[in-house]
Amino acid sequence: PARDFGDVNAFANVDPTGEFVVSTRVRCGRSMEGYPFNPCLTEAQYKEMEDKVSSTLSGLEGELKGKFFPLTGMEKSVQQQLIDDHFLFKEGDRFLQAANACRYWPTGRGIYHNDNKTFLVWCNEEDHLRIISMQMGGDLGQVYRRLVSAVNDIEKRIPFSHHDRLGFLTFCPTNLGTTIRASVHIKVPKLAKDMPKLEAVADKYNLQVRGTRGEHSEAEGGIYDISNKRRMGLTEFE
Repeated sequence: PARDFGDVNAFANVDPTGEFVVSTRVRCGRSMEGYPFNPCLTEAQYKEMEDKVSSTLSGLEGELKGKFFPLTGMEKSVQQQLIDDHFLFKEGDRFLQAANACRYWPTGRGIYHNDNKTFLVWCNEEDHLRIISMQMGGDLGQVYRRLVSAVNDIEKRIPFSHHDRLGFLTFCPTNLGTTIRASVHIKVPKLAKDMPKLEAVADKYNLQVRGTRGEHSEAEGGIYDISNKRRMGLTEFE
């Protein structure tokens, strides 16, 4: 289906009392038109893309206004701060290494975040762009609105690769379609003790259960990362 973010005011706080949801995050991936996926990029293309992305993001206003940090030549203090904020991405895991997606590291890679640290863009991690909106608590509506406004702003300046049948193109096929992963870090102490039941509940609602730090990680303190499983064949809003 065609891109449709729907009524951005339709979503409310999923946990108004703040009892279960630790934080909420909605992200999407985008590929820049005219550039291949990471394994085929040249060093010059990596640099060119980083320049385009940083100049585009530096034009963002209001709540999205922030700063771009290139990974190349990053000062230790900046690096440590980004690690403390859990913003810094590392050179790809063994799967990305095997796919040859980490060439010329750290050339062309960078991180942008707004002043409130609720909006983040990863440049040339696994995808050309990962656009991320997040905050503590369960206010999904606020997180979603911020993401939609950012994507619309960025799209005015950077054309994205889109396929009529596959949707927005991403390096990993599991993200094709809307590319959207809406997730919560949620405390489920009782279900955490009964994994088969947690998996069964998740399957029933097309949800994916991951560890606290995402893919290939363990749950810490009974906190799981729960997100939508489907990205293909439905709209962003759905």
